[in-house]
Amino acid sequence: MRAVVMSDYGGPEQLVSRRVDEPIARTGWVTVELRASALNWHDVLVRRGRYRSPLPHIPGADGAGVRTDTGEQVVILPSLFWGDRHDAPASDFEILGDRVPGTYAERVTVPEECLAPKPVGYSWEESAALPLVGVTSYRALVSRAGLGAGESLLIIGAGGGVSTMALSLATALGAQAFVTASSEEKLAAARNSGAAGGVLHSGDSWPIPAKALSPNGNGFDVILDPVGLWDRSVEALRPGGRLVVLGANVAEQVTMDVRRFFFGQYSLLGTTMGGPDDFRGLLNLVGTGAVAPPTIAGTYSLDDAAEAHRRLEAGGAFGKIVLVP
Repeated sequence: MRAVVMSDYGGPEQLVSRRVDEPIARTGWVTVELRASALNWHDVLVRRGRYRSPLPHIPGADGAGVRTDTGEQVVILPSLFWGDRHDAPASDFEILGDRVPGTYAERVTVPEECLAPKPVGYSWEESAALPLVGVTSYRALVSRAGLGAGESLLIIGAGGGVSTMALSLATALGAQAFVTASSEEKLAAARNSGAAGGVLHSGDSWPIPAKALSPNGNGFDVILDPVGLWDRSVEALRPGGRLVVLGANVAEQVTMDVRRFFFGQYSLLGTTMGGPDDFRGLLNLVGTGAVAPPTIAGTYSLDDAAEAHRRLEAGGAFGKIVLVP
């Protein structure tokens, strides 16, 4: 079969499409003939060597396709070996494409528990783009923050896959969502996707105009920070609000005013990708028809995976970038 293989860590040029052996069959695992595979920032970190993936290696966490044993159309949950607890994953948890060969290929083999029916009405590209950002956003907003109807949400960094999915989920839950963005174009795109408003976060003072957008200007019930700006994000929370943190691609360390934090009665919630329970909750919500499919920014062939990564790293895309075998 054809697959995108990285033989070393480094830049996008490490991603080369070539012929490889078929996935190895094993008990309890199923081979999926992929119709589409979506890119995530996590894949960039894999390519750079953050997770010390074995080399040579096929990256890729997201995918949708057809089971080779039953012919069913499925989407793949990228959470492997989650374990029995819902509050946190087991110690051997990993993401598909970290060490197990991933979805940048014509076929992939995954545990059967990681498969679910392809959502009705979703294209192959939209289905492939759903699992990682969908289950991550669902866990952050529902399982961790308990976002409910009538509440207000601020999403930091409009345009990324998690951010656009979180906007869709918030709307489906009946919450009022606002965004921050790096450009007027992304703000406009977010408004077109259902955001009630937004501000640019190009300067350090953005929490002030962001907070002014919240109901009565008192601050947001929930803030979702997938980029690592939570030392500033917390300034736009209402007293007693919840800050959910799940990424660090902008900043990996922050300095907090501890006294101001505990006097504000804030909740700081760490989260990452969800497990099977979160995936079932997500798909149940998708099944109601209330969740708009992921926005697709562009599609590329396996041969053009390097170019797809360059576009992802450039940061200008609004929505998900997808590979089509």
